[in-house]
Amino acid sequence: MPRPKPTASKTAAEILARPSRPSRRYKPDPFPDLIRPATREETMPAALASVILSFVALILCYSHGYLLLYGDAVAHLGIARRILDNRNPSLIQLGGVWLPLPHLVMLPFIQNITWWQNGLAGAWPSMIFYILAVAGMYRLARRILVPRWAFAATAFFALNPNLLYLATTAMTEPLFLALLIWLTLLTLECVAAIRTSDLPKIPSKLILIGFLILAAVYTRYDGWILGAAIWLILTWSLLGNRDLFRKLIPSFTIFTVITVFGPISWLAFNQHYFHDYLDFMRGPYSAYAIDQRTKPPGSQHHRGWHNPFWAILFYTRTAQVDSTFWELGFLTMASALTGLWLFWKQVAAHAHESVLYTRDAVASIPYGREALVTLLLWLPVPFYVYSISWGSVPIFIPNLWPHAFYNSRYGMELLPALALFAAFAFSAIETRVAASKPIQARLIQPITLLLICVNTVGMIYAIPLVLREAQHNSLTRIPFEKSIAEQLEAFPKGVPILMVNSDHVGALQQAGIPLKQTINENDYDSFQAALAAPAEKAAYVISIGDDSVSKAVAEHPENLTELVVLCTTGQSCARVYKSEAYKPPPPKNNYEPQH
Repeated sequence: MPRPKPTASKTAAEILARPSRPSRRYKPDPFPDLIRPATREETMPAALASVILSFVALILCYSHGYLLLYGDAVAHLGIARRILDNRNPSLIQLGGVWLPLPHLVMLPFIQNITWWQNGLAGAWPSMIFYILAVAGMYRLARRILVPRWAFAATAFFALNPNLLYLATTAMTEPLFLALLIWLTLLTLECVAAIRTSDLPKIPSKLILIGFLILAAVYTRYDGWILGAAIWLILTWSLLGNRDLFRKLIPSFTIFTVITVFGPISWLAFNQHYFHDYLDFMRGPYSAYAIDQRTKPPGSQHHRGWHNPFWAILFYTRTAQVDSTFWELGFLTMASALTGLWLFWKQVAAHAHESVLYTRDAVASIPYGREALVTLLLWLPVPFYVYSISWGSVPIFIPNLWPHAFYNSRYGMELLPALALFAAFAFSAIETRVAASKPIQARLIQPITLLLICVNTVGMIYAIPLVLREAQHNSLTRIPFEKSIAEQLEAFPKGVPILMVNSDHVGALQQAGIPLKQTINENDYDSFQAALAAPAEKAAYVISIGDDSVSKAVAEHPENLTELVVLCTTGQSCARVYKSEAYKPPPPKNNYEPQH
């Protein structure tokens, strides 16, 4: 049978005549002054810029040794490390005061002992959250601002040196700021979808918001208030449309269950492991207990105690200094409050609108009521006013009496609000000036960007407040822990060490000693047995100040030889003992004789 002749290949003309697939290349926005949700292509440059900024910050902070200046950063890394590196790995290692999510996200990185020692285990997740926060900030700003002013608001936020420093540490602020911004954005979008009865979009947004609320609740206690506020907003919006609400009962129920699961589960965790469901509020490591221990005997409470006026003064002044160079923080706060007032007027004038319209250089911008969700960014103000007044949470900055450094980073939570509403104020000024002087109006945004860059350079030159606090408060702790670490490095490898880890885990971190090599307070049974017979249970004993190990040595000093006493300014003395009675357990013999 003859073979079929091969068909002739298609000519170039036939190939070119075929219909082409639609191009996926980026197309420029034909309406650049349209206020609308940002596209993915529009958000990408902001995200890429934040990646570059975060790595530049990491290189600078790592080279100067800034990653572990905060004692809280060292403690967060220690908690993350001990979850698995412990004689008794279990959920109790999460502790009962600090919330668990920041430690859980560090878990994949903290198992690298080198990253634990140099702090990179906390830097990687913080950098990721910083990038997410910047991308979310731009998307949120685009809901109420044109692109050039959304860019200005994002630049003010992303270029803040305090935030860039925190993005290289194991502190919780980058994570919470990312959650605050994205929760505000998604809640705004969900309320807008509810007002337009856009049923397909609502269920997935409700469930996503629920999980983000759960993450916020497991990150910081202000997340509890944020989650409650968002649940009330969405519930109120749904109840305004009963027909839509009936269709959304299953997804709303899931959203509600996820929302309330966070606080209830944390209360249950504290009750189960610490026998007090409010241990995080009144336990030995709570803010109240720390305030009682650190307050000098007979002294008065910090300024702001039971005084909301002083509390709001301290918090807003801290936010100003955290955001802006020199005394220009007053201008930033005034601009943000002016923008807030103008924004409120704009929303009130178009309260029944639910669609965002285009505008030219002169026309005003109509907003729907859903835009009021952006007021969630101001939630840190009432939370910290209450915390300072009645929650034993003092804030000290060098600008106000007693001119000290303590908790200055809390002002960073107001940075998104300052950035967004200050940009709104300048955008409104541009609109008003454009009516009579259009050329001059176009210069307002470039000048604003120039001032943002000058502010960043000025803050770096003067050393950002959050970094200055870290440097000031680490002056005595780091040398003290280094001196203990030098003793730890001299011990034989793998010998058990009796030591309290809560206050100075940084010594073990610097020495690279696995936490499971220590007998510490995080394993109750073995720790209590070692306190009853220190020389028998541990090869070396380290007591610091009047901690429980020091008391155990005083009660059972037999067979313990004091090797060295370590004392540094501003710290309690550490005493190192060697046991003369400790005998290592015999090695396990897995050999079984053959019969």
